[in-house]
Amino acid sequence: MPLWTCSQCGAQFPETAAPPAACTICEDERQFVNWEGQSFLSREQMLRDHRLIWCDDLGVPGLQLEPRFAIGQRALLLCEADGCVMWDCVPLATDAAIAYVRSLGGLKAIAVSHPHFYGAVADWSEAFGGAPIYLHGDDRAFVTRPHASIVPWSGESVQLSADIALHRTGGHFPGATVLHWKKGADGQGALFVGDIAMVAMDRRHVSFMYSYPNYIPLGPAAVRRIAEVVAPLAFDRIYGGWWDRNIGSDAKGAFNVSVQRYLAAIA
Repeated sequence: MPLWTCSQCGAQFPETAAPPAACTICEDERQFVNWEGQSFLSREQMLRDHRLIWCDDLGVPGLQLEPRFAIGQRALLLCEADGCVMWDCVPLATDAAIAYVRSLGGLKAIAVSHPHFYGAVADWSEAFGGAPIYLHGDDRAFVTRPHASIVPWSGESVQLSADIALHRTGGHFPGATVLHWKKGADGQGALFVGDIAMVAMDRRHVSFMYSYPNYIPLGPAAVRRIAEVVAPLAFDRIYGGWWDRNIGSDAKGAFNVSVQRYLAAIA
């Protein structure tokens, strides 16, 4: 029986003879069901029609599907001496992409900011001997393919290595998470945000939304909570959820200015 992938959000579902009746993630008000109706592709269709490309994104290797699929995100690979942490995920794992990740040292862990980026986390975990998948437990209702490797972590932070930690910010989702890499940005620190704090098109600011496609902003309390979590972290770069949606320098200053600008705009 095939595994199924939602064509709108890219989340993978378990093996069943027929596609699922609906996608929990897309039916939530933060996403939307495709105007042409809910549809799913089998993993075999995905492998036939798509491939994974990889390239450097501001000093960090990344992966993305081509042609663009679902929300078009890319995954990033934070390489350390004992393997890589995959930050956010893509909806497919291919033999060529798996070989590429092996050439970087393999995967020691996968961490995802929130349900819109879950993708094919189980396939990537299995390709690397059951690498742990860190998904915040507050978002467990949105896990579309339960798997033994999922670590439903709880609380406010978890350390993945001496230099890599996850921090729950909330906001976009109850378990919304950012990743801080102390040694990122040539040792000045990097913050990986997905779209918990969306890097704006000017790449000098970030902004905040409860739902991006449905234009529902975050309220001031949620934005202040995100700012409080980020405040103790040292970083010079911010990496967003798509190619080149990054702030390359003085990112903490840009983040702080953005918070104040946002709060003033909704006041």
